[in-house]
Amino acid sequence: MRERRRLRMGVLALVSLLLLGAVPLYFGLRTLGRDPVFDTLDGLNVPAWAAEKTVDNVSGSRWCFEDCRLRERTVESQKAPKETAQAYEQALANDGWRRWKVNFCPEQPVKGSYTCWRRDELTLDLWVRERTCAPPPVDGAQTPSPAPSPAAGKCAGSLVSVKVRNAIDDERTGPQPTTDPSLTGEDPYPTLTDDPLGELTPSPS
Repeated sequence: MRERRRLRMGVLALVSLLLLGAVPLYFGLRTLGRDPVFDTLDGLNVPAWAAEKTVDNVSGSRWCFEDCRLRERTVESQKAPKETAQAYEQALANDGWRRWKVNFCPEQPVKGSYTCWRRDELTLDLWVRERTCAPPPVDGAQTPSPAPSPAAGKCAGSLVSVKVRNAIDDERTGPQPTTDPSLTGEDPYPTLTDDPLGELTPSPS
């Protein structure tokens, strides 16, 4: 009976140690596998209609080995781009993000609303535009449909793209190049002569 009791206590102690170690291990692996920036985006107070069909993509290294981490999120919204952009901008402002007015935001002209934000060591690009729908495939056995109108490719709602980078890896956080001629200075010797040595001063006799 004594041996059985010791064996039972040993098994209980082993199970307790395994359980106590499994819980931190689970959350540790979850933390390593899940980028906390996405948790921050999940915490944005946006309406449910503005956060449907979320698709996340991540690239680069969290510790900036070779390339720093780039987080990208695409979300569909049921309402128009203007109302959707207002909802996201308000949510970002309430969460501590500040509007960032910087050159190359965006890098090239785009349709819709494109704004840039900063918070702590992160930068965020928010692009809200009209959602487009691909036309349905045409069966070869069926009679092809007539050419769609210009508005046929548009769908109700809007598409939201969010791009989050480390500020240290965002080239827009550094000095911006300029082509202002006033910053190049003036030539101290604007007049040139044919003789590179100039005219010789006659020595006194």
